[in-house]
Amino acid sequence: MKNQKQLLYLVLSLITLVAGYAYLRYAYKVTDSTPFTQEIVLIILGTVATIFITALLLNQQTAVEIEKEQSIKFLELKAGTYEKLLDLMEDMSLVDNFGNKELTHLQFITHRLAIVASADVLNEYQNFLKVISQISTDHSFSGDADTLSKALGALTVQIRQDLIGGQSTGYTNSQIRNIIANNSKESQLIRNR
Repeated sequence: MKNQKQLLYLVLSLITLVAGYAYLRYAYKVTDSTPFTQEIVLIILGTVATIFITALLLNQQTAVEIEKEQSIKFLELKAGTYEKLLDLMEDMSLVDNFGNKELTHLQFITHRLAIVASADVLNEYQNFLKVISQISTDHSFSGDADTLSKALGALTVQIRQDLIGGQSTGYTNSQIRNIIANNSKESQLIRNR
């Protein structure tokens, strides 16, 4: 529908431009005997061409700006969803026994992720949920904290990759993964002291 509307505007603009040019060309020939009138016709022709080109450029610029704003809003939504997921994981790890409220939040985060997350994040999130189900049989994260930390680190790497995308940071994915894993180990050692 949008393409048909744009095509219609393009055809109408082209018809208007050709008809206007033909009329101004005719007016130019008619005013052949008076040079001053020819100059006025040329000024009008130049003005119409400038207006037409400016309108086309502004229309294209507006479309690019709208697309850019949509991308920014989507990235903000994605980052917000990832933050909520990490906040929920933090909250669940701090309570001795998480209940239906936390599990309901986890369900809704899962659905939010389905809307905004990349396929890699969704796959890693599924692996993370498997780890949670294995170590949280008593509705707490009192099980293997190292396994949970590794799973959360792997999920964090995928989230980071999804948010940053192809932007170069000077590190390879494996280096970033190692840094996150080392940070997780260090924070676990600090916690155990």
